[in-house]
Amino acid sequence: MDSATLLRSARLESGLTLRELGERAGTSHSTLAAYESGRKSPNVSTLDRVLRAAGYAADVTLHRRHRTADGLSRGDELTAVLDLAAAFPARHAAQLEMPVFGRR
Repeated sequence: MDSATLLRSARLESGLTLRELGERAGTSHSTLAAYESGRKSPNVSTLDRVLRAAGYAADVTLHRRHRTADGLSRGDELTAVLDLAAAFPARHAAQLEMPVFGRR
């Protein structure tokens, strides 16, 4: 979700007009309108201040996503490999039928 959508959603769900939110956040209503339309982008501290003025807080969790060349995540790739391996179960004789290398 981009900042424009986030700010508009927060303002509308809080029931505030642009002017009311601007007064609470210490920002002009025209600047808020520019943020909501995507003409301007707020910096992180401004975004946080406006969201808090609307009664919301932004919680962010950052985690690394591993991707391979074909677009599968490593977890999906591992699942696919394990599914394939299950289709070919290991079967071997209880007694080794071939000679061991290095012995005569």
